[in-house]
Parts: sequence; C-alpha cells; structure tokens
Amino acid sequence: MARKNKRKNRFEFLTKKFPTRMQKKLVLLFMAIILAFVVLIGRITYINASKGSGYTKIVLDQQGYDSRVIPYKRGDIVDRNGTKMATSERVYNVILDVEVVTSKEEYLNPTREVLKDCFGIEESTVDEVIEKNPDSRYEILAKGVEYETAKRFQDIENDTENYPNVKGVWLEDDYERVYPYNTLASDVVGFTVSGNEGAVGIESAYNDVLNGTDGREYGYFAGKSSVEGTVKAPQNGNTVVSTIDVTLQSIVEQCILDFNSKYAEEGETGSKNTAVIIMNPNTGEILAEASYPNFDLNNPRDLSSLYSEEEWKAMSEEEQVEAMNTLWRNFCVSDTFEPGSTIKPFTVATGLETGAITGNETYECGGYLHVGDYDISCHLKTGHGTVSVQDAIAYSCNVALMHIAEAIGIENFTKYQRVFGFGEYTGIDLPGEASTAPLLYTADTMQVTDLATNSFGQTFNVTMTQLAAGFCSLINGGYYYEPHVVKQIQDEDGKVIETKDPVLLRKTISAETSAQLKQYMKGTMEYGTGTAANVEGYDIGAKTGTAEKLPRDDKKYLLSFAGYAPQENPEVLVYVVIDEPNVENQDNSALVLELAQNIMAQAFPYLDITTIDGYTPESGGTDTEANSGDTQTEYTDFDANYEDTYSNEDGAYVDDSYTPDLDDWATGAPSE
Repeated sequence: MARKNKRKNRFEFLTKKFPTRMQKKLVLLFMAIILAFVVLIGRITYINASKGSGYTKIVLDQQGYDSRVIPYKRGDIVDRNGTKMATSERVYNVILDVEVVTSKEEYLNPTREVLKDCFGIEESTVDEVIEKNPDSRYEILAKGVEYETAKRFQDIENDTENYPNVKGVWLEDDYERVYPYNTLASDVVGFTVSGNEGAVGIESAYNDVLNGTDGREYGYFAGKSSVEGTVKAPQNGNTVVSTIDVTLQSIVEQCILDFNSKYAEEGETGSKNTAVIIMNPNTGEILAEASYPNFDLNNPRDLSSLYSEEEWKAMSEEEQVEAMNTLWRNFCVSDTFEPGSTIKPFTVATGLETGAITGNETYECGGYLHVGDYDISCHLKTGHGTVSVQDAIAYSCNVALMHIAEAIGIENFTKYQRVFGFGEYTGIDLPGEASTAPLLYTADTMQVTDLATNSFGQTFNVTMTQLAAGFCSLINGGYYYEPHVVKQIQDEDGKVIETKDPVLLRKTISAETSAQLKQYMKGTMEYGTGTAANVEGYDIGAKTGTAEKLPRDDKKYLLSFAGYAPQENPEVLVYVVIDEPNVENQDNSALVLELAQNIMAQAFPYLDITTIDGYTPESGGTDTEANSGDTQTEYTDFDANYEDTYSNEDGAYVDDSYTPDLDDWATGAPSE
C-alpha cells in the first residue's frame, strides 16, 4: 500500500512540473529532431549520389597529388653466345618541384647553387623555369645523369645539417640505350629514337618484343598527413638473342675496314659499298652481316667520317636527312643489283633439274655468241675453246651459259628463277627488304636475248640476302631455308619464351643436282677464277662474279664471291660484294678474291670448319698442290672495251640508252 502511494505521488509531481501542454511540446520537439535527421540523411544521400564525384575532386584538388611513372627497361640484344650488343643502362633525370623550392625564400639560393655544382645547370635556367611555371610540381632540368653524379647529389640531399635548405629537387630513374661495340653490326642491330622506338635493324623489327610497360606510383597527400600510395611495378622488355657471332662479326668488319683503308683516297672510302654475309646453309642462320661504310650506334647522326664540317653545313636539311638514311640503309637487305656470274650455278642447276642438260655436254666458245640481233660477248674475247659444264663454271664462260639457257627455254628458266627466290621476299626478320619482282622478267616479257643475258647474271636484279639464301639451297642438298638473324626470345630472367627454329620454305633442287654443282664449283677453286681465294687446309667450292653496272658506258663494276666449305657437307657460306671499288680499273676481280681470302682464313678456324683429311696447321697440309694454282687473270681482269664484237647484225654500234632491256646491257662489258 505504501509503495502504491509513492508511485502516485511521483506521477502527481511530474504532472505538476510538466503540464499537458508542455508534454505536447516536448513530443513535437522530439519528432522535429527525428525529422531533421531523416531530412539530413536524405540530403547527404542525394548529394553523394548526384554530386559526390564533383565534391571529391574539389577535396582532392586541395590536396597534393603525387604520381610518377616508373620506366621499364628495354630488353637487351645479345649475340648467339650471350654477349650484349645493345643494352639499357640506368640513368637519372633531375626534377624540380617549383612549388616547393619557392615556398620559402631561404630555399631558392642554396638549391640553385647545388644544381649548378652537381649538374652544371645554370641559375638563369632555374629562374626561367620558375618564372614560366610558378605552380609546377614537375619540371625536367636535366636528363641522362650518370650514377656518380647522382650519388653526389644524394649525399648532399641526405646531409641536412650542412644543406638544410636544399629543397624541391629530386632524381627520377630512367634508362639510356647503349651499344657497347659502337659500330659493330650497326645495320643488323639498329638503334632507337625518342620514346624507345626502334629505327632500323633488330631494334625496329623486334621493337614490341624489346619494349616493356611503364609502371606507376601514385597517391594523395595533404600537408604532413598522407594516404598510402599504390605502386604498379613496370614490366621490363624481353631479350632478343641474335644469330650473329660477335667475334666472327668483328673479324669480318676488320677485314672490310682494312680493305677500304688500303684503297681509300683522301675524303673517300675504298668502295661505294662493301658487304659480307656469312650464313649457315643448313639452318638459314646469318652468323655475320656487315656493310661499309657503317655508323656509330651510340651517335647514328654523326656523319663526320663521310663529310667535312664545311660540306655538312653546306647541305640542306633534306640533303642531310637523305645522307643519314643512305648511311643507315642495310645494303645486304635493301639494295638491289645485277649479280653477275655468281648466278651461273643457278642456271646450270636449272638445266640439270629440267633435263635440258646432263652435265656431260661440251660447248665451243669463240669469244661471242650470236643471239637474236646481237653478238653477245664472252668476257674472254679470244674465247675459251672447248669447255665442259664444269669448265663453264670454273672459267665463267658466258657463251656456254647462253647455250645452256637456250636448251632450258624461257618458260622453265623464269619458273626456276622464282623457285630459287629471285623476285620474292626472303622473309628475313629485318626491316626494309627490297622487292625485286619488278626487275625480273616473266615468261611473257622475256625475249631470247634477255634469256641469254639472264643466264650469266645481267639484266635482272637480286639482293644479297636473296642470292645467299638461294646459294645455300644449291649446296645443302636443295633445301631453301628462310634467312634469319634472331634465334631466341628470353624474358628478363633469361628464361627462353620463344625459339626461332629453322623454317624450311621449299625444295629447290635434288640432292644429286646439288652434288654435281658442288663438284663444278670446286673447279673454280682448283683451276678456275677463284684460286687466289684458297685457304690452306680447307676444301672450298665457290663462284666469282664481275658485273658491269648501269649505265654501261660508265664502266663501273660490282665484284662478288660466293664460297663455302667444306666441299662435301658445307657448314658455312661466305658471300662478299664490293660495289664500285675505288680503283682505276674496277673490273679487277683480284680485289674481291683478296678480301674473301682474308675473311675465310680467319673465319674458318674460328668456326672450327672441317679441314682436309690429315691437315694440321703445324704439318702444313695434304692438298697444297691442288690449292696452289695461279689466278686465271685472263678470265677475271678482262678488257672492258667490246665495241668491236658487240654490234647488231647490221654491224652498227649499239646505242647505249638507259633502258631495262638488252640494249642497256649490250653497250658495255658482259660479266665475268
């Protein structure tokens, strides 16, 4: 009873203290507060949904945004043994944060002084950048700073006691493309331009393989507080393993340089072009490829070796660009020329394959052959007399080859030109391969006189790569492999991710025809036009060539030599071209024999090419007598004046107009 009375008294007290009117007001106030919260929450939800990103941007704009690119490392280019031919070395860029360095007056002068002392950046340069971009957080003051210089600055940066006011400068990682061997294999390796873009060579052909993907580090910062940044690591480029052998390439280039130095005159090279391809005939791998003049990959725009400072300055910008493009052009891949007598084994091979000849034929060479309306000369005006098929190659008899081509016929001849790859792209993995299709006759356009001149390598064009690839098929049993300069792709850790296996494109001739041809070409080195190129201890087969260039009246020549060893199972092909040697009589094939011999004498021992049975360098050899024949100079150093035997059937001298037909060839000396 007492407890009930107590509750009653408490209620009466509250009723007296909060009358009904006030209670209603309290309820209304509570409801108003609840409603306000509901409205506020609804408004916030609406703003966030409709305008949230805009307000977020405003907030973030008031904070310091830090984002920097982490550059990838472009992949290396290495030779077949792993020696670096192109690599990327770490360097640093000097970055100025203008907003920081100008935030306090006491920062400016000390920072200027350090920039000048460490990096050689003038104070006026710093002031100009600050004035031009007063709010910038990222200005590049210098690029490509080496590690030693960067380390010196980092020591200063960390020495806050002596350099407390050096602010707003930091170093950004970067990479610089470097070529350790400078000019070595410049046409094959190539170089890069800004943005890690390959310009020529492997650098261009495998640009996507060598390039990686930049990483990025980013985050938001406001004052001393910070939000944890995010780092996306860069993906470095892959390594390209080439088929080139640096040591062999060095041998070739030194021999080429020695030749050009020997025959150079002041301000000129020893030839317009000198080029060499060394190839594995059983895989299509190019072991060495060089042309001269070459260029420094670390400074590809430096043409001071070819032009004096006065000559260079006198050239227009267009002329300078053309000069650089000419220098960068890979002669072995991009230039076409009439091959001359190195084509004769192909003609004989066609005759054997089609059954037009058996190899037992003999021919009478009286110094010329009347074909169509023309007397077409042999390179030996007095004639070779009776020659066999082997003699036709060994002595390089044009008359015999014209007889063979006549037996083959136009249809089969043009068919096999394409079987051997002439007029087609080889598919080599280098940029800029020239097309020779427009420079090749078809069965419909070829005439009997064209057939005759084509038989010994005139009035149609090839590239060095085309002829080398086709020649390999002549000596390896008839297998035409796609020529290539890359054998593997590796990731940055050296793991092989792709192997470039040899690609067999087609069969050109039978093994029997190949064996016959090799026997014929052995005659070239035993008693024919190539004896001066013999290397003691090696069984070599070869074919020489001396082609007169267009226009014929200029008496300019391209000399060539295609040799292989050993005779039975060839392991290597050496193809040498000298374009317009810088001598008075350019048709002197002794020049190309000299260069080829120098290369083979060093390359064969290095490559461990199989020697003649019983031969050792100490003992001398077992076949020196066979290799000691005198050079057949009467077949190579021929008289270039053929006006008396090179006339039409009416006896009139043929006009040497520059047209791509027989008349274009007929007015000058035929090839050896």
